[in-house]
Amino acid sequence: MDLGSRDAFDRMGTLGIEEEFFIVDADGEPTSGTDDLVYGSEPPAAIPEGLDHELFKCTVEVQTPLLQGPENAAAELATVREALVEHAAEQGYGIAAAGLHPAAKWRELDHATKPRYKSQLDRIQYPQHRNTTAGLHVHVGVDDADKAVWVANELRWHMPVLLALSANSPFWNGFDTGLASARAKVFENLPNTGMPSAFSDFEAFQRYERRMVEYGSIEDRGELWFDVRPHTQHGSVEVRAPDSQRDPAVTVAFAEYVHALVVDLAERYADAADPDRAGAGPATAGTDLRRELLDENKWRATRHGHDAAFIARDGEGTVSLGEAVDRECDRLGVDGIRDVYDRESGAERQRRLLEEQGPEALYEDLRLDP
Repeated sequence: MDLGSRDAFDRMGTLGIEEEFFIVDADGEPTSGTDDLVYGSEPPAAIPEGLDHELFKCTVEVQTPLLQGPENAAAELATVREALVEHAAEQGYGIAAAGLHPAAKWRELDHATKPRYKSQLDRIQYPQHRNTTAGLHVHVGVDDADKAVWVANELRWHMPVLLALSANSPFWNGFDTGLASARAKVFENLPNTGMPSAFSDFEAFQRYERRMVEYGSIEDRGELWFDVRPHTQHGSVEVRAPDSQRDPAVTVAFAEYVHALVVDLAERYADAADPDRAGAGPATAGTDLRRELLDENKWRATRHGHDAAFIARDGEGTVSLGEAVDRECDRLGVDGIRDVYDRESGAERQRRLLEEQGPEALYEDLRLDP
């Protein structure tokens, strides 16, 4: 049973970006293309980890190479995306990005036949059968296992902020859900998802991970699908909260923000002090909110997107998304998420395009540029 180890956490500040996309036909609607793209042809050399299935044959995942930091993230992301779009076009397909594709109706789409996914469908049943989601995952390397667990604990308050900024899935199964990110709610119907509890240290997390495998709840550690988690294979903290994005600049902004957050928190751990609470050490610093209140913040992000306001970290009062963004940008020295907040959200854009120009224009707008 391969569960990873402390030894995996051996580098600080590296960055990796994973993006999930929809394979679409000439009309921009999801279609079963991953057999051709994944199995029927050689993946482009520009995609270092190759292509992989997601649950449905209309979804595919690609990754950047391991980066030393966010400095070259935009260029590397562009290289991977361009290679994927060109590869898909050679097979007669397009690539589209959203948390949920508005034309994806799960009863009409084929599941992947990969044994891993067949096992999940059999074990989880209905919630997994309808899981037509596509997300964005960001990995940041951490050089100590206990530090990684502490950082993941602290990041939990920030996950609704990222979700609200990324909200890009108002439509599911052919109708408007009234949510800004229906992906978050559809995905949260699966086990081992959403906002995790805090773990006291790496031993506690690994004990939990081992029990889940040994007791048959999951087949491997990759099936712990929380919004944020220590990744015991890659030696990273992985953030999984955002919807997939069409605009690469938005993806890069999220990667920049997550990287800055992880590095900042790692420094707080090393200094054994939280600047917001003088004298507090790593065992008590930071996010003290009950998980139920963190869940409430996630619901607010899911429902309202850019218009969300969150229960503050100290539990006293609320803070709007705009206020949280301004504070974080000033504190961490990043700008990208401010630009994301100032523009029309993905959910708002999708609704506007559907109303003003119809579904064909909406589907076309979600396609990645060739």
